Amino acid sequence: MVKVGPGRSTAAAWVARYAQPGAGFRGAYFSGSTVGLPDDAELPPSSDIDIVVVTAEDDPPAKPGKLRYRDTLLEVSYLPWSQLQSADDVLASYHLAGSFRTDTIIDDPTGHLRTVQAHISGSFAARHWVRRRCQDARHRIETRLAAIDPSAPFHEQVMACLFPTGVTTHVLLVAALRNPTVRLRYLAAREVLADYGHLGLYPELLDLLGCRHLPARRIQHHLRELTKTFDATAEVAKTPFFFSSDITPAARPIAINGSQDLIDRGDHHEAVFWIIATFARCHTILAADAPELHHALAPAFRSAVTDLGISSSEDILHRAEEVIRFLPRLWRTTEDILASNPGIGE
Repeated sequence: MVKVGPGRSTAAAWVARYAQPGAGFRGAYFSGSTVGLPDDAELPPSSDIDIVVVTAEDDPPAKPGKLRYRDTLLEVSYLPWSQLQSADDVLASYHLAGSFRTDTIIDDPTGHLRTVQAHISGSFAARHWVRRRCQDARHRIETRLAAIDPSAPFHEQVMACLFPTGVTTHVLLVAALRNPTVRLRYLAAREVLADYGHLGLYPELLDLLGCRHLPARRIQHHLRELTKTFDATAEVAKTPFFFSSDITPAARPIAINGSQDLIDRGDHHEAVFWIIATFARCHTILAADAPELHHALAPAFRSAVTDLGISSSEDILHRAEEVIRFLPRLWRTTEDILASNPGIGE
């Protein structure tokens, strides 16, 4: 098993070979779940090393996404230089600030990334800025749920509702100064709520996702069906989407094996978010590249989301309304975590 330290060295070697020679290269840094981990921590097969490559282009090319370099699975994203110009804007951004709370810089030819990192590390845990980031996450929920298009294909509507619903977990994680992880967000949120004495809120998060009543055997069934859809999609995918690299053989240990690991250890409800997200992404690809296969495999996807209480556009809009009505209660819990968190200063 790869350790984080050697994995970071491999990632830095990839940056030197493939990113630095680019004309618009402005730097690179680590992001994601490995930020803050010690070098001797093990990197599970269901995890990767996240790299952000900063580019001068305001409209960067499609991200390389997941790729295996040497013995390490990397997740490579591009970020426009313009989004890092204001250190305060980065500090207020819940999905950007966490990468700069410690020294994550891989390469910084202009010196600006280290200036941003120094500013953010000094103010990251200040109450004003933590609350700003929580508000940023809440705003994302509100705006993205309001943007659901009921005329879009059903799988796209599911994604448009699922992801902002999942950001409810990020509001809590940000308040607790935890990484707003993607795939494991519900597991991480459950831990935060337990740590701060608010575990009673967790069933409500699962209700909004729609899975609290589902037994492990039913979720296992949906994962088996997803596996068939995933493998079929990976064979025919051609059209580039921002998530395309998540539906490839290289990403299978995360999308499929990672979900199986959660089910095996009893965290089956926590596996549902990524199972449904991956299902919907597969059908977005299939609709573009293999319409007949999209139609043939649609019943398995429909069955999975029906188990979440969603079978129509009306159900999706109703679920979005439920999430919005929940936000004041979520915010009260968030404020309590902000007040109780010993890591937050004035």
